[in-house]
This record gives sequence, structure tokens and C-alpha cells, in this order.
Amino acid sequence: MVRCCLLVVLVVGVVGVFRAGAAGAETGAGGTARRLWKPVRDDVYLQEVGRQVGTAQPVLALAVYEGRLYAGFDDGLRTLDGDTFKDVAFPKAAVRRLKTLAGAVWVVSGEGLHRIDGKGVTAIAQGDFRDVCLHGGAVVAATGEGLFRVVGDALEPIPKAGQCPGGIQRIASYAETVYCLTPGRLALFDGQRYDNVNTVDWGRLGSKETRDMLAQGSRLYIATDVGLAQLRGMAMTSIRGQDGLCYEDTVCLAEGFEDDLWIGTSEGAIRAVGGEYQYFAHPRWLPDNRVRAIACGDRVAYIGTDGGVGIIEYEPFTLEKKAAYYERHLEEWGQKRLGLTHKLEWDPAMGGWVREVSDNDGGWSCHYLAAMCFKYAATGDEGARAEAVNSFDSLKWLEEMTPIPGFPARSVWAKGETGHQAQGGSGGYAAEWHDTEDDAWEWKGDTSSDETDAHFYATAIFHDLVAEGEEKARAKEHLARLAGHIVDNGWVLRDLDGKPTVWGRWDPEYFSSLRGFFARGLNGLEALSYMKTAHALTGDAKFDAAYRQLLDWGYHTHVLRQKLTFPPDAIFHSDDRLAFFVYYTILQYETDPELRSIYRRSFERSWEVERIEHIPWFNFIYGALTGNDCEVGQAVKHLREWPLDLVRYSFRNSHRHDLATRPGYVAYSGGTRALSPREIGPLRWSSDTLRYNGGAGGHAVVDPAGWLDAYWMGRYYGFITAPATDDPELTTVERRGLGLGAKPYDGPPRP
Repeated sequence: MVRCCLLVVLVVGVVGVFRAGAAGAETGAGGTARRLWKPVRDDVYLQEVGRQVGTAQPVLALAVYEGRLYAGFDDGLRTLDGDTFKDVAFPKAAVRRLKTLAGAVWVVSGEGLHRIDGKGVTAIAQGDFRDVCLHGGAVVAATGEGLFRVVGDALEPIPKAGQCPGGIQRIASYAETVYCLTPGRLALFDGQRYDNVNTVDWGRLGSKETRDMLAQGSRLYIATDVGLAQLRGMAMTSIRGQDGLCYEDTVCLAEGFEDDLWIGTSEGAIRAVGGEYQYFAHPRWLPDNRVRAIACGDRVAYIGTDGGVGIIEYEPFTLEKKAAYYERHLEEWGQKRLGLTHKLEWDPAMGGWVREVSDNDGGWSCHYLAAMCFKYAATGDEGARAEAVNSFDSLKWLEEMTPIPGFPARSVWAKGETGHQAQGGSGGYAAEWHDTEDDAWEWKGDTSSDETDAHFYATAIFHDLVAEGEEKARAKEHLARLAGHIVDNGWVLRDLDGKPTVWGRWDPEYFSSLRGFFARGLNGLEALSYMKTAHALTGDAKFDAAYRQLLDWGYHTHVLRQKLTFPPDAIFHSDDRLAFFVYYTILQYETDPELRSIYRRSFERSWEVERIEHIPWFNFIYGALTGNDCEVGQAVKHLREWPLDLVRYSFRNSHRHDLATRPGYVAYSGGTRALSPREIGPLRWSSDTLRYNGGAGGHAVVDPAGWLDAYWMGRYYGFITAPATDDPELTTVERRGLGLGAKPYDGPPRP
């Protein structure tokens, strides 16, 4: 069962947990009264919003003054006006340094020192200047040799601050003293002389290759080619990869806006905040990875690179607002069609984004159906209920359009519509498209357990949380038809050619084959879950008998080690989703102590393998079924760190120096640790957060339905509590009706 595109499979498990109680219920699976996790409030946090302004030259220096960005280049000074840099009346000299001090911007170049304030540009002095700092209420300037004080519009020498041995690179005011960074060495000027002896008692500067220096509170930081040196009092320590620093070849430093520190490197930018290091790289955040300068304003960071400026703004958000944003994104980017949700792909020939009609449209869309069900159950939002009903009707239609009772289509294509019709099937097999009887549509065959699992999962949720009256009957009928097809056809999905589909097999003969032998743990659990769910919802004894038949065949005896961790080529992340869906139902409905012991130990084993990834959907399923700690904090952090921009850029992290497994985790399936969504981009829950490099080169837009499923699941079960604020600016987004992605669907409506 090792294959791709499996995201939504694990169907059944959700139903019984619903009956145990919603939002914050303390009754776990099997009726155990326990809750060993603590909920996290949906508090206001700062959401990164990125944009870029390209330049033909490297950006050498940056400063923010009265809300305006100043940028230094080899040929002079410019300011940013919208998305354009405009020249400032300034000598055509290479700008070496820009700093905002004492109500002005100070421009440091090899030809002089200038000040920019409300009076305009003032030339303070000519000469080869290196840096400026504010010390004792006065602006101090440094040439390569010595220190000077700015008085009015001129410089005057500081007494006894003649030539500094070794030459000055940077200066900073620390502990009421002017510290001077010379190449590879730290000195200070104590008012009487330069001293490079009484600076450090413990430790040493880790490299002679020094680049920048910044004083921040009790610390003095020095950027080097092997990480940061940190002086506290007279103790020098190093901050390197093992300490969490993402990349060690540091170039420049800047003070942030929230007690944070920004670090520029030759391979991206790093924000140090709250004890962690956050990594920002090209192409998602920066025009180029070679960072030259950083400056921060009010909740904004400007990062100057060889290719322009990356601008990262921080906007107050709640996760509820983010959910509203992603729901709007589905509409405005044209990611919804016929009650299904879609990824977008860039098509140069068509001149823009188009919807991908994929190998698993039913499977992917089930996340949106589940999300709207959870949202309705958690909030009573009638709009969410209407969306859920519409999505369920589309799922049922996928089964009804095929001529085989209980056999759902993977996807549907309207003849003549605009988009990308999948030309391949899963596992590298050819696509199988068939005409509908009315010749208006094509449906995709060779259906796999990806689809059946997804249908069971979402339909069970819909039945328990949303469906009323006839809707419940339709949900029961849908699952009965799917389960009936599998049982009546010898535990396979039987296609138009009368043969089993490639990935739709749960029969004993399959488990005796080489491929099926490795799949029997997961596939056996799937088959058991199908029958358990069908019987629970319909009450049909046929499905209970089928479940007993599977037990007689010993299917339950194979599930303990269903999650494969060896050999390496058998490790497949998408199969984890299949497993977690089916655990959901088995652990809810099975009451036999011996069987529960097997299933629960299997679940605990799989959770231990999976939890290192910090994917909230897994965390919340585990917590809902067991009541155990499910690392809610890590799950919420993951949701917050998704970028608003859902374009799937390429990413590279294998060069980093912080790729060590965190204490308390073991990377059983390879890799070292989970990477943040801000570092690898948005993902469907079939992706691997332990993968260092990947992406789609900016040629795909992710469907956020999986994020919505996880968030609203978290809200429904009480892992995430509602925002404390009722300010609509922090919980909602304006519906704009913009067309930003794919053009509107241009085919016939769903029957």
C-alpha cells in the first residue's frame, strides 16, 4: 500500500468520539473519563506577511526613519516608495552603513558622514567612516582609526581617543562604554585609552572573521563566520547550530521591534525571539539568500540582499481569523469547483493559474467537508452547515456517476472545461478516464483506498454532526453502498474491467503476495474500520458479520506494527494518514479488551513515530481518542506558522547547522526534526515535515482544506478554545470577491 496521494483516508474513527461529547469533553475513547492535555486559547499572535522588492544592485545598508525605508547602494542612497526605490539627493558614493539615531538617519560611507532629518541632508564630515552609535546621549562616529563626537553639524575629536590599534570595524555602546570591534578582536575605549585586555575574562571570540556588532540590553553580539559571539559582562560564549542557530555564517545584526534580534547570514535571515530561531530564506521570503543588511520598523523587518529587499510585516491575527482568510482564499483563488476543492498549477500556455483535477479529488475535498462539519458543531454557523451539505452531495455524486454500485470515482472532469485533467494515476500507473452515460462528464477510475477511506471519514463526521432527516438517510446509504461493494466483490474494489483496482484490495490473496504482505497491517485495519463504521451507522447485520469474518481470518493480528519504519523505501508518509483515520473508528467502537489492547498498542506505537512531525491533525486525533497529552502547544504553533501566501515555492534546508533531533524525540523514519511551515511552506497532510528540501518552484498553490480540518477539529474537541477577543478585525476577514488565481469554473453545474 506504499503509494502517493493518500491524504484523506482514515475514515471511520471520528464518529464515536463525537458521541462522547463535543468541545472540551473529558470523556475519552471507550468512556474513560480523562484528559491529560491542556487546551490552548486562540490568542492574538503576530502573523508574518511577506512581499519583495527586487533591485538590480545589492542592497548594502538599510534604516527606517519616520516610517520610511532608506537603502544604501554602491552608487548612493534611495528610499522605498511603494514597490519602487527612488533616488535621494546625496553624493554618489557607496553607502557603507545606515543607522537611525537621535531622531535622524546617519549615512556612513567611505567619503563622509551625513545626517538626514527634517532639515534634509546635512554633510557632517568628510573621510573614511565605518560606523556610528549613540553613547551618553551623543552620536559617536568611528573612522577606521579613531572615535569622534557629533556636535551640532560637525565632528570634534574625543579626547585621548586617537588611533585604535588594529583599526575599527564597528562600534557599540555597551555597559556605558564604547566597545570597538577590530578585525578578529574586541576592544573598548574607557575614556582614557583603548583596551583589548580587560574585555573578556571567560571564553574567547570564536573566529578572527568578524562582520558586525550590536548591543542589546545585557548582551553584546558579534557576527562571525562560525556563528554569533555573545558577551555578557566579561564572559564570552558562542551561539552556534547546536544552540539552535539556523546558519552559522553570520553577516549582519539588527535590533527588532519586540525584544527580538535579527541576524543576516550568507544563506538567509534569522529572527531570534522567545528563545527560538526562526529562519527566512529565498524564494518565499527573500529575493536572494545573501543578506547584506537588516532594519526594523514598527512590526516590520526589511532584509536587504543581493537581489533586493524582503519585507516581512507582522499583523495581529487569531487562528479563527486565519481560518476565515483561508476560506476566502479558496473562493478568491478559484480553488472550489462542483463542491470539491483543488490545488492550483501554473500553466504558461494558458497564461496563469488553473485548477488541477487530480488523482484524488474526492479524497482531498473530504478535508473541507470535515472542516465545515467541525465548524458547524463548534459554532453553529449556518453557512458552514450549508457548505458541508453541498460538499457531501458532491461526494455522493462521485459514487452515483459511475455505473458500478458502491464504486466511487476518484475525480470528475467536465468535457471542455478549463484546467489540468490528471494524465497519470497513483503509483505511476496510467490515468483511467471514462465517459458518463450522458456523455457530459468523465470520471476517473482505478479507485484506491485513498478515496474509500476519505468517504467513510467525512461521511461519518457529516452524519453525526450536521445531517438531519433525509440527509442522515443519504449518509447511511452512501456508506452502505461503499461497504457493500467491497464485501460483495470479495474484499476488493472491482473496476469496469472486472478486475481489482491496483490499490483497492483487502482480500486474503493480496496479503499473501509480496506487495500485500507489507500492506496487511494497514489494509487489514482499514477493512475492519469500514465494516465497523457501516454497522455502527446503518445497523445492518451484514456488516457486523463481515467484521467477524475479518477477525476469523486474523486481520487484527497484523496491525500492531502497521507503521513501517524499515526498510527505508517502505516508509511512506501518506500511509500514516490512512492509519490514523482507521484507528479513530476501531478504538471508538471496539469494546473487547483483547482487541482493544492490540489496537491501542498499535496506535501508541504509530503516534510515537509520528509525533516528531508536529502536524496538528495527527496530534488532535491522538488526543481525542486517548485523552493523553498530544502536544497541543506544538500543534497550535504549527497552525500559526503557516504562511498566508499558499504558493508552493521550492525550499532548501539541508545546508543548515541546526538540524539536530530535539530532546524528547526520536526520528524513527529518517531525517532529524520537523521544519516549520514558514521554512518549508504550506502542505497537505500527506507531506513530510522532516524533509529538508523540496517544493514546487512557485508553480503550485496549496489547497488549505487540511489546515481548516485540523483547526476546526481542534476547536470542536476543545484543544483550541475560542479567541478571548470579539473584535471582528481579529477574528474575521472582509469578503472581497477578487479573482486572484484560476478563472471561474466554466463547465456545466453539478446535477
